[in-house]
Amino acid sequence: MKSEDKQNITGFVIQGLTDIPEIQSLIFLIFLLCYVIIFLGNLTIFVVILSDSRLHTPMYIFLLNLSLTDIGNITNILPKILNILLTQHKTISFVGCLTQMYMFLSLALTEAVILTAMAYDRYVAICHPLHYFIFMSLRHTAILVVSSWTFGFLVPTGYPVLISKHLFCRSHLLDHIICDLTLLLKISCSDTFNVELLIYLQGAIISVPAFVFTFISYIFIFSSVLKIQSSESRQKTFSTCTSHLTCVTVFYGTLLCLYMRPASSFSPKQDKFFALLYIIMIPILNPVIYTLKNQDVKNALTKLMNKHLCFTAHESNK
Repeated sequence: MKSEDKQNITGFVIQGLTDIPEIQSLIFLIFLLCYVIIFLGNLTIFVVILSDSRLHTPMYIFLLNLSLTDIGNITNILPKILNILLTQHKTISFVGCLTQMYMFLSLALTEAVILTAMAYDRYVAICHPLHYFIFMSLRHTAILVVSSWTFGFLVPTGYPVLISKHLFCRSHLLDHIICDLTLLLKISCSDTFNVELLIYLQGAIISVPAFVFTFISYIFIFSSVLKIQSSESRQKTFSTCTSHLTCVTVFYGTLLCLYMRPASSFSPKQDKFFALLYIIMIPILNPVIYTLKNQDVKNALTKLMNKHLCFTAHESNK
């Protein structure tokens, strides 16, 4: 095939979930409902934490930023899926595909670093409580938050730059629901060594250390909790970690299933299923877990709702 034919790329075709019209209508409604729930749920947590000064502590500041990553992730992915289901227009521009891929990788990396910072926060609170306000001052918290977003959006910049220089001479069909990096590499005719090297470097420098640091933090946390004599005190202390530990387990468990399976077990259906778990389940679970298990957040939400109702009643009586 000629070089000019290889370079003639205006976009890709995203296969999506199904071609059956009856099922597509049902899936569209389900995904639309999920989008509304995820957006409003995470936006509520963001507003509640921002509006209540009692929640301006490291753990809740991290949670606020976690909500932002969830909102960004679903806004990056779900509207395109909904558009495909509604219009059957499955094409996505070359720039649009690279942008979606970059945002997906950046937000996932940002979330991983934020979860690591939250693990560090719990480690300091339980293992070094007397030094908590020294190690987790607002200044240190701000540095961790800024670092999370900086690393998250800076490190993956190499992917769209390198992919934009690739030649694509094979099918432009992506049998997925998103512009996935691994699929783009499969249909590329160019040498993928640089991109694969970047993937390994990112894993070695950020992704793996973030996972290991979180894992080690919980080893120390478990060790400290087990040393507490009173079973009631042990349960109360560990309960401050259960929400975060649940989110970490779901986050890394989903990503491991998506990208760390044996090559023989890879299939388009499984890839789409695990991608949906990551895109939809995690942003839904985060606000539910942190709201239902956190009395401070529930109290702040009740206070905000009462304040809004009082303001509405006052305005209506004018």
